[in-house]
Amino acid sequence: MSLFTSHKARLNRFLGPDGRCLDVAIDHGVFNEHSFLSGLEDMPAVVRALADAGPDAIQMNIGQADLLQSIPGSRKPALVLRTDVGNLYNSTTHRVMFNQLVHHDEPIIGALKLDAACVVCNLLLMPGEPDLHRQTVLNASRLRAVCDHYGMPLMIEPLVLKPNEASGGYQVDGNKKLIVPLVRQARELGADVIKADPTEHAADYHEVIAAARCPVLVRGGGRKPIDVAFQEAHAFLAQGAHGLVYGRNVYQHPNPARVVRAFMAMIHDGADAARAMAIYDGHGK
Repeated sequence: MSLFTSHKARLNRFLGPDGRCLDVAIDHGVFNEHSFLSGLEDMPAVVRALADAGPDAIQMNIGQADLLQSIPGSRKPALVLRTDVGNLYNSTTHRVMFNQLVHHDEPIIGALKLDAACVVCNLLLMPGEPDLHRQTVLNASRLRAVCDHYGMPLMIEPLVLKPNEASGGYQVDGNKKLIVPLVRQARELGADVIKADPTEHAADYHEVIAAARCPVLVRGGGRKPIDVAFQEAHAFLAQGAHGLVYGRNVYQHPNPARVVRAFMAMIHDGADAARAMAIYDGHGK
């Protein structure tokens, strides 16, 4: 089997037949941030519930992915495996900021053993932290070479962050003049799929799509009211995004399965925010 065929075979398990995807991220525990763990305390129950809900993919870390891959049968979400860990999400900023590969010598060996359909890593841009950016460029470059060797798709997550002394730590910066170049850099480094932050104005998101020249999945970010989440998701999908990577807006919700059904209808059936809300409320399909 050629590397190209192997790569496409895995990508086809991650993206739906229409080339679109809902990836539910539950990989937050690796970042050592207490606020991320609400809703993820019982990981076996979370994984069972999400697998039953049926998103296209579930994004996890090496230490928990067995919970998904031990489920028998072929009809289950694809595994997207995170390959890096850092301290960027902590509420207190650190004297030394880092983001490194979990297994430097064999960074995707766990993904291969667990039959992952894709791996993901960060590409970070923070004010005053040029070395952090350098670290993540090196991580992405190393992963690209290894992924090419084994035929593994690579998703890069370009994050533009800004300091927010009022709340502590870093907050996402929706400035398109920063997001678009970083997305372009992710593509130049060899991303097969890009998980990108939303721009401040949804009407600008077509510029992100053009810079990527590969499938773009919109990052969900922090928890928000479900009607707002549907409205925002619809606005970015309408600009050409190929899907969503939502975590806290799914797993921190009291009924994740209903949220998954609504998002899947938006991504694969073209449902607008009103129809998604009806599906969520149990009044539509």
